[in-house]
Amino acid sequence: MARITSPAAVRIGENIRAARIRRGLSQDQLAVATSINSSNIRSYETGRSLLAVPSLVRIADALEVDPGELLAEVTSEMLAPRARKAPDAR
Repeated sequence: MARITSPAAVRIGENIRAARIRRGLSQDQLAVATSINSSNIRSYETGRSLLAVPSLVRIADALEVDPGELLAEVTSEMLAPRARKAPDAR
């Protein structure tokens, strides 16, 4: 089954990537600075995984940004599970 990415995970990943590039860090350097596995950093940046708050804070600290900057433009609707389409009643 294909994994459906969360709009929130995608937005946060874009924000992490932009901040990392501004700081001139590679994904591997960010991984070392945060003690987070580099494959997880890649998953976060591509929106394949939604990170936990402690990881978000560690990444923000390493990038020298406020954690809120990494959450910019994320809305509660982006976090809500997608409703399944009900089968047609006939």
